Amino acid sequence: MHRAENIQGYMHQASARAVQKMEQVSKMNPSTCRFCIAALMGLSGLLIGLDLQAETLAEGLDQETRAWTQGSYVLPESEREAFFARLQSEAQDLSRHYPDRADPLIWEGIITATHAKYQNPFSALGTVRRARDVLLRAVAIDPSAMDGSGLITLGALYFRVPKFGSFGDDDKARNYLQQALKVDPDNIDANFFYGKFLLDQGDKVNARIYLEKVTGIPPRPQSVEADRARQAEARDLLSQVF
Repeated sequence: MHRAENIQGYMHQASARAVQKMEQVSKMNPSTCRFCIAALMGLSGLLIGLDLQAETLAEGLDQETRAWTQGSYVLPESEREAFFARLQSEAQDLSRHYPDRADPLIWEGIITATHAKYQNPFSALGTVRRARDVLLRAVAIDPSAMDGSGLITLGALYFRVPKFGSFGDDDKARNYLQQALKVDPDNIDANFFYGKFLLDQGDKVNARIYLEKVTGIPPRPQSVEADRARQAEARDLLSQVF
């Protein structure tokens, strides 16, 4: 069976469960309701045309973006490890077709890092190292690609992965995230992860500045669902800490 068909199967299962919960949506607050409806509409789009054997780089990146977003925010968490393992393989295929382009390497790194998030600790460390190496290749080609997303993901990895096995480095995390903010000061992800990093460092005053900024930046047209979800994370974090 084609790998894209396997991914599509997971999305069909997620769609069925999501439809069963639609009655709950009407009981949510308006902003949450709008996000859920948008996520379900995006899921429907994937079910119609998901084929990661894309003819062009732009098509491949668009499909990876949509698949990652729906896998991260719609698919049940218990099914995400298998889903992202398959999506990681597809991302590797796209990168191999465009070895000198930063964008597919960045998405491969993001998807690989996301896959690690749902693995057991022993498997995750090797996967995270793979993500790091891919992202280092990407930023060596073009650190500003995808608004500094390679730098952002490297920074997030270095402060979120435990400091063992030659990984975890606060100085590198700070450096990469600050570089990303220079590339795009109004990047939602850059501000979010730098705010989380500062919070982790005990700098609540400055962490609050960056996290509050996240909530006021307009979502990107090409990434509305993911950006709104990140803003919701920032609001939740602010409410928990302050």
